Amino acid sequence: MPKVVIFDYGVGNLLSLQCSLEKTGLTVEIATSKQELSKADAIALPGVGNFSAAITKIDAVKETLQNKVQEGTPMLGICLGLQLFFKESEEGPGNGLAFFEGKCLRLQGALKVPHMGWNTLNVVKQNELFLDVKEGSYVYFVHSLYPVPTDQSIVCTKTEYGSAFTSAVASKNIYGTQFHPEKSGEVGLHILRNFAKIVKR
Repeated sequence: MPKVVIFDYGVGNLLSLQCSLEKTGLTVEIATSKQELSKADAIALPGVGNFSAAITKIDAVKETLQNKVQEGTPMLGICLGLQLFFKESEEGPGNGLAFFEGKCLRLQGALKVPHMGWNTLNVVKQNELFLDVKEGSYVYFVHSLYPVPTDQSIVCTKTEYGSAFTSAVASKNIYGTQFHPEKSGEVGLHILRNFAKIVKR
């Protein structure tokens, strides 16, 4: 059975993601070392946390993660994990993985920040991660920042919160969601099952 390694860079909610991924039939480990990451059939970068603090942990394995992506290993970034796919963030200093050009910006406007709770997906570009996910499906968010990709062709979904922001991206073997599929009920589990199919093929 393919093995997914959840990289632990000091954020919470790892067990929830592990449990959800295991429901898809994948073997899941939580790890911190280059050696464990290098043996992974897929890698997940989990959610909630601070960009700059996460970067200090990511730096030790950045080259390993970049090599795995170049080898074609599927990688899933969730919330902060997605933001780490970009080089920089308004949240603080540090260079992310730079898989994508662009920057992560703070949510602005009169609405409450962080954006916390259920909201809908507007599917702007179909992708295997969102196969059979219906337009307007509800998923769960907890975030204050969002990615602004330079290349808009990688954007799969957008979500309205004051204005439309990018809520999921995909390019080749890299997939990222600003929402938390592991907290998003049956829709979220369906998205993780789609990821498992990508890993297993």
